[in-house]
Amino acid sequence: MLAFKTGNPEAPVNAIPGTAISHCQLRYVVGTDSSRLLEHLRAHLDRNGFTDVEVAQNGPLMEASRLDVDDPWVTWALDSIRTSTGKEPALLPNLGGTLPNDIFAGILGLPTLWVPHSHPSCAQHAPDEHILGSVARESLKLMAGLFWDLGDEKARRTARRRITQQAELR
Repeated sequence: MLAFKTGNPEAPVNAIPGTAISHCQLRYVVGTDSSRLLEHLRAHLDRNGFTDVEVAQNGPLMEASRLDVDDPWVTWALDSIRTSTGKEPALLPNLGGTLPNDIFAGILGLPTLWVPHSHPSCAQHAPDEHILGSVARESLKLMAGLFWDLGDEKARRTARRRITQQAELR
Protein backbone atom coordinates (compact mmCIF):
# COMPACT_ATOMS: atom_id res chain seq x y z
CA MET A 1 0.00 0.00 0.00
CA LEU A 2 1.72 3.16 -1.19
CA ALA A 3 -1.11 5.62 -0.60
CA PHE A 4 -4.86 5.68 -0.15
CA LYS A 5 -7.68 8.11 0.39
CA THR A 6 -11.22 7.48 1.49
CA GLY A 7 -13.90 9.89 2.54
CA ASN A 8 -13.22 13.56 3.08
CA PRO A 9 -10.65 14.20 5.82
CA GLU A 10 -11.59 17.91 5.85
CA ALA A 11 -15.25 17.09 6.64
CA PRO A 12 -15.46 13.62 8.21
CA VAL A 13 -18.85 11.97 8.69
CA ASN A 14 -19.90 8.97 10.71
CA ALA A 15 -20.59 6.76 7.68
CA ILE A 16 -18.80 4.43 5.31
CA PRO A 17 -17.59 6.52 2.38
CA GLY A 18 -18.92 5.70 -1.08
CA THR A 19 -15.52 5.76 -2.76
CA ALA A 20 -11.88 5.11 -2.02
CA ILE A 21 -8.69 5.16 -4.03
CA SER A 22 -5.51 3.23 -3.35
CA HIS A 23 -2.11 3.02 -5.02
CA CYS A 24 -0.43 -0.33 -4.36
CA GLN A 25 2.56 -2.32 -5.47
CA LEU A 26 2.02 -5.91 -6.44
CA ARG A 27 5.16 -7.95 -5.86
CA TYR A 28 5.50 -11.32 -7.51
CA VAL A 29 8.15 -13.97 -8.06
CA VAL A 30 9.89 -15.37 -11.12
CA GLY A 31 7.49 -17.52 -13.12
CA THR A 32 4.48 -15.23 -12.64
CA ASP A 33 2.69 -14.48 -15.92
CA SER A 34 3.43 -10.76 -15.69
CA SER A 35 2.27 -10.05 -19.25
CA ARG A 36 -1.27 -10.84 -18.06
CA LEU A 37 -0.91 -9.66 -14.46
CA LEU A 38 -3.79 -7.18 -14.58
CA GLU A 39 -6.06 -9.81 -16.19
CA HIS A 40 -5.23 -12.28 -13.42
CA LEU A 41 -5.81 -9.67 -10.73
CA ARG A 42 -9.12 -8.63 -12.33
CA ALA A 43 -10.29 -12.29 -12.46
CA HIS A 44 -9.31 -12.81 -8.80
CA LEU A 45 -11.21 -9.71 -7.67
CA ASP A 46 -14.26 -10.71 -9.72
CA ARG A 47 -14.27 -14.26 -8.30
CA ASN A 48 -14.27 -12.80 -4.81
CA GLY A 49 -17.10 -10.33 -5.36
CA PHE A 50 -15.09 -7.15 -5.95
CA THR A 51 -16.43 -6.41 -9.42
CA ASP A 52 -16.76 -2.70 -8.66
CA VAL A 53 -13.03 -2.29 -7.93
CA GLU A 54 -11.13 -0.70 -10.82
CA VAL A 55 -7.60 -1.91 -11.55
CA ALA A 56 -5.05 -0.01 -13.65
CA GLN A 57 -1.31 -0.07 -14.11
CA ASN A 58 0.34 3.16 -13.06
CA GLY A 59 4.05 3.12 -13.82
CA PRO A 60 6.51 0.69 -15.35
CA LEU A 61 6.31 -3.06 -14.89
CA MET A 62 9.41 -4.31 -13.13
CA GLU A 63 9.98 -8.01 -13.65
CA ALA A 64 10.92 -10.30 -10.80
CA SER A 65 14.40 -11.78 -10.99
CA ARG A 66 16.29 -14.65 -9.46
CA LEU A 67 19.94 -15.66 -9.69
CA ASP A 68 20.29 -19.43 -9.37
CA VAL A 69 21.49 -20.22 -5.83
CA ASP A 70 24.11 -22.54 -7.38
CA ASP A 71 25.61 -19.67 -9.40
CA PRO A 72 29.32 -19.21 -8.61
CA TRP A 73 28.76 -15.54 -7.79
CA VAL A 74 26.36 -16.58 -5.02
CA THR A 75 28.96 -18.94 -3.57
CA TRP A 76 31.61 -16.20 -3.87
CA ALA A 77 29.42 -13.64 -2.09
CA LEU A 78 28.41 -16.06 0.68
CA ASP A 79 32.09 -16.95 1.25
CA SER A 80 33.04 -13.26 1.38
CA ILE A 81 30.23 -12.39 3.81
CA ARG A 82 31.04 -15.42 5.97
CA THR A 83 34.71 -14.39 6.11
CA SER A 84 33.94 -10.74 6.90
CA THR A 85 31.33 -11.36 9.59
CA GLY A 86 32.23 -14.78 10.98
CA LYS A 87 28.53 -15.67 10.63
CA GLU A 88 26.57 -17.94 8.32
CA PRO A 89 24.67 -15.65 5.92
CA ALA A 90 20.98 -16.23 5.18
CA LEU A 91 20.29 -16.93 1.51
CA LEU A 92 16.95 -15.90 0.03
CA PRO A 93 16.67 -17.04 -3.60
CA ASN A 94 13.86 -14.78 -4.85
CA LEU A 95 13.51 -11.10 -5.41
CA GLY A 96 9.98 -9.94 -6.14
CA GLY A 97 9.00 -7.47 -8.82
CA THR A 98 8.83 -3.69 -8.07
CA LEU A 99 12.58 -3.22 -7.97
CA PRO A 100 14.40 -2.29 -11.19
CA ASN A 101 16.71 -5.31 -10.97
CA ASP A 102 15.30 -6.61 -14.27
CA ILE A 103 17.32 -3.94 -16.08
CA PHE A 104 20.56 -5.55 -14.94
CA ALA A 105 19.51 -9.21 -14.87
CA GLY A 106 17.17 -9.32 -17.88
CA ILE A 107 18.31 -6.61 -20.28
CA LEU A 108 22.06 -6.55 -19.55
CA GLY A 109 22.31 -10.24 -18.60
CA LEU A 110 24.38 -9.53 -15.48
CA PRO A 111 24.30 -11.71 -12.37
CA THR A 112 22.86 -9.61 -9.57
CA LEU A 113 23.05 -10.08 -5.84
CA TRP A 114 21.03 -8.18 -3.27
CA VAL A 115 22.58 -7.76 0.14
CA PRO A 116 19.98 -6.27 2.49
CA HIS A 117 20.93 -4.62 5.75
CA SER A 118 17.95 -5.04 8.00
CA HIS A 119 16.47 -6.79 11.02
CA PRO A 120 12.94 -8.07 11.77
CA SER A 121 11.81 -5.04 13.78
CA CYS A 122 13.27 -2.27 11.60
CA ALA A 123 9.81 -1.14 10.34
CA GLN A 124 11.29 -0.94 6.85
CA HIS A 125 9.77 1.95 4.86
CA ALA A 126 7.59 2.95 7.80
CA PRO A 127 7.65 6.44 9.34
CA ASP A 128 9.65 5.01 12.25
CA GLU A 129 12.08 3.00 10.12
CA HIS A 130 15.40 2.52 11.86
CA ILE A 131 18.59 0.50 11.74
CA LEU A 132 20.46 -0.70 14.78
CA GLY A 133 24.03 0.48 15.26
CA SER A 134 25.20 -3.13 15.39
CA VAL A 135 23.49 -3.88 12.05
CA ALA A 136 25.00 -0.75 10.48
CA ARG A 137 28.51 -1.71 11.67
CA GLU A 138 28.11 -5.28 10.40
CA SER A 139 26.72 -4.00 7.09
CA LEU A 140 29.71 -1.72 6.59
CA LYS A 141 32.05 -4.59 7.43
CA LEU A 142 30.48 -7.10 5.05
CA MET A 143 30.12 -4.60 2.17
CA ALA A 144 33.73 -3.49 2.59
CA GLY A 145 34.67 -7.18 2.49
CA LEU A 146 32.63 -7.79 -0.67
CA PHE A 147 34.20 -4.84 -2.46
CA TRP A 148 37.67 -5.81 -1.21
CA ASP A 149 37.22 -9.37 -2.45
CA LEU A 150 35.83 -8.13 -5.77
CA GLY A 151 39.01 -6.10 -6.24
CA ASP A 152 41.30 -8.91 -5.09
CA GLU A 153 42.97 -10.69 -8.02
CA LYS A 154 43.03 -14.09 -6.30
CA ALA A 155 39.31 -13.85 -5.43
CA ARG A 156 38.48 -12.83 -9.01
CA ARG A 157 40.48 -15.76 -10.43
CA THR A 158 38.67 -18.17 -8.10
CA ALA A 159 35.28 -16.75 -9.11
CA ARG A 160 36.19 -16.92 -12.82
CA ARG A 161 37.32 -20.53 -12.42
CA ARG A 162 34.02 -21.47 -10.76
CA ILE A 163 32.03 -19.67 -13.47
CA THR A 164 33.98 -21.44 -16.22
CA GLN A 165 33.55 -24.84 -14.53
CA GLN A 166 29.83 -24.29 -14.11
CA ALA A 167 29.45 -23.20 -17.77
CA GLU A 168 31.29 -26.35 -18.90
CA LEU A 169 28.89 -28.51 -16.85
CA ARG A 170 25.88 -27.02 -18.61
